[in-house]
Amino acid sequence: MQTLKTDLLVIGAGSGGLSVAAGAAQMGARVVLLEPGEMGGDCLNHGCVPSKALIAAGERAHGMTGAAAFGVGPNAPQVDYAAAQDHVAETIARIAPMDSPERFEGFGVTVIREAGRFISAREVQAGAHVIRARRIVVATGSSPFVPLIPGLSEVPYLTNETLWDLRERPEHLLIVGGGPIGLEMAQAHRRLGSRVTVIEAERALGREDPEMAAIVLEDLRTEGVEIHEDTPARAVRGTAGAIEIETADGRCHRGTHLLVAVGRRANTDGLGLEAGGIAATGQGITVDAGLRTSNRRVYAIGDVAGGPQFTHVAGYHAGLVVRNALFGLPVRVKPQILPRATYTAPELAQVGLTEAEARQVHGDRLEVIRQPWQHNDRAVAQRATTGLLKVMVVRGRPVGASIVGAQAGELIATWALALSAGLKMSQIAGMVVPYPTIAELNKRVAGTYFSPRLFENETVKRIVRVVQRWLP
Repeated sequence: MQTLKTDLLVIGAGSGGLSVAAGAAQMGARVVLLEPGEMGGDCLNHGCVPSKALIAAGERAHGMTGAAAFGVGPNAPQVDYAAAQDHVAETIARIAPMDSPERFEGFGVTVIREAGRFISAREVQAGAHVIRARRIVVATGSSPFVPLIPGLSEVPYLTNETLWDLRERPEHLLIVGGGPIGLEMAQAHRRLGSRVTVIEAERALGREDPEMAAIVLEDLRTEGVEIHEDTPARAVRGTAGAIEIETADGRCHRGTHLLVAVGRRANTDGLGLEAGGIAATGQGITVDAGLRTSNRRVYAIGDVAGGPQFTHVAGYHAGLVVRNALFGLPVRVKPQILPRATYTAPELAQVGLTEAEARQVHGDRLEVIRQPWQHNDRAVAQRATTGLLKVMVVRGRPVGASIVGAQAGELIATWALALSAGLKMSQIAGMVVPYPTIAELNKRVAGTYFSPRLFENETVKRIVRVVQRWLP
């Protein structure tokens, strides 16, 4: 058994763990990184990257059917599903070198391709190695959560980890779960020619502003995605190619394939958390506002920390941990600045408080400013006028933004910056945006906030009249 001593031990080579390892090593710390599986974690290999690649394939197919309004004859797409999956695999392969062991070894990181297990408060065993570290970061991510539906374990089903192995297009894809993963894959497969049925026990996109979610759901239904809300799955039965889901309303939904997309669970099994003096719950490892666990030498970041499960959140956590572990600087997670996006068409994005949350917190002080897509010239030119931007404002500063429409995932970045930097609406209104762009909506909504203050203000009008009398 070989003993290694290091400044920082990182357990898990997903986006968060890689960011910590690269940053710390390049700033002079001794770093050991443990990863028994695929470098890059879920996001690269099973989540964000492959899903967006398949969504892009679906977009190309869908575009062929709706081109008549642009003067281009519509054509029924000839979909080669295996080739679409090849595109997914190629996308992963092109990005993978950025997460490779060789690249991180080039930074000075010691990469050990083994799982880590705590054997004491400061020691972790990984294969034939025992690593003793001054600080330890647990970044083991999450895995698909599989619910206890009677019969589910007896039928073949897919998750986001196995969907990419398919070579033949599902004739009829049944999806249990109406969250972001379920609906993104529902629309992508519908556009690639599959029949799709989504079964959701509660409200689809239940975490999002209901008004914004309804716009997404209406478009998906228009495209032919069958969505059943408030419909729990009661039992599953069947064989490969002939799956049945019995729901609580007594209906039976039949399809050829089943995708389970009801959420994720933190990867804590096998870590030996008890030996490390690390507290955890069913949601993940318990951390404080600085991402420290009950063992003050150990941090947990990303999905395993039980908070929002997004790659960019893991990256944000990584930056905080590097500051604290390497320099001893105080850090604190700010949940209100963390954006999220669902990559359906139209896209849906959120940062800060939703309208309902803001009303609960701020009451009558809240102003909600609305900006629809239909008056944006670029959206009109692209025939993409379905959309709405809502900004929640208190005393001249945004406290949240909800966006649904084309490029919502890009537009939300402005509001993430505004919340992070504490910007005022006047600063958003003062920026200059290229014309014609969808990004003008962000400036326009800020202008809408000031319009009644300027154009419906009698004091302003009196001042203008007085000044005009005196100006030469």
